[in-house]
Amino acid sequence: MHRLVFITQQVDPGHPALAATVPKIRALAALVDEVVVLADGAVEDVLPANCRVRTFRARLKAARGLRFEAALAAELPGLRGGAVVAHMCPIYAVLAAPLVRPLRIPLVLWFTHWRASHLLRAAERVSTAVISVDRRSFPLESKKVRAIGHGIDLSEFSCAPTSGDAESLRLLALGRYSPAKGLDVVVRAVAAVGEGVRLEVHGPMLSAEEREHRGDLERLAAELPLDGRVTLGDAVPRAKLPALFASHDALVNNMRAGAPDKVVYEAAAGCVPVLASNPVFDSLLDPAQLFAREDPGELADRIRALAALSPDERAALGRTLRERVEEGHSVESWARGALEAAGLA
Repeated sequence: MHRLVFITQQVDPGHPALAATVPKIRALAALVDEVVVLADGAVEDVLPANCRVRTFRARLKAARGLRFEAALAAELPGLRGGAVVAHMCPIYAVLAAPLVRPLRIPLVLWFTHWRASHLLRAAERVSTAVISVDRRSFPLESKKVRAIGHGIDLSEFSCAPTSGDAESLRLLALGRYSPAKGLDVVVRAVAAVGEGVRLEVHGPMLSAEEREHRGDLERLAAELPLDGRVTLGDAVPRAKLPALFASHDALVNNMRAGAPDKVVYEAAAGCVPVLASNPVFDSLLDPAQLFAREDPGELADRIRALAALSPDERAALGRTLRERVEEGHSVESWARGALEAAGLA
């Protein structure tokens, strides 16, 4: 009997940043007998019947840690022959290791981000294996790293009928209003291209820095010759992403290197062409879809080339991207990769 303990922040299909965790848990549950989810918070009745959820939320950090340890310890007697997966937060692996490693229970860390830290180094040392989208999406050198793709639930996205025209290009950018997203370069590129190209941005502001950065972007858009062609909007519910993709001709992503934004793969799953700067996308995108992160002129050239394609040619490009997501970044292949890293496949 294969049992899995999956540790994550939230189990919430409506969460603006963590909703995609839910289909990953569902995919794992389809391959094992039982998944026990340890989470800071969880929405009820969103997981399969062979999943149980234990929450460890507490007001104080110390109390939260104690509740976490107690919840994990309660699951250890039945975890022989199973494994523990720590999702994104290195602290989960660090706290779990003293309990699970002496029992020879595999401890797998999923992490994909550009930021290295002392805590991440500690988590890498105590983990049995590290899984990430790509070896380049884990910021430390480690022989433990296994690339397993991003884990996109393809059932959430479909190819919309071609609705654009050859006279305009509707661009979309999604994600938090963080300076790491490079949205200022995207805005400048749209200004350089001129009429016929519009940009719509949506994302949450989860910190004071992000609220300040959105204000900077609003001022930049007012200063440049854009004539209202850039719209800076708020976050959208995850359930509305397919419709948002269907109403745009391409996604632009300028996230700093190291963390391949999930939204790029989601847009590709929806047959939406993508322009991106992160080199880690070189296995998904063709060279003509990649640009230098700090170069609005090169991005403007990429936008012009995409605008020169007919709607049917852009649709064909989108279908190719979906096929690539199906091949290497589906949630099912992600789940199989996670279990292989844990020695359960």
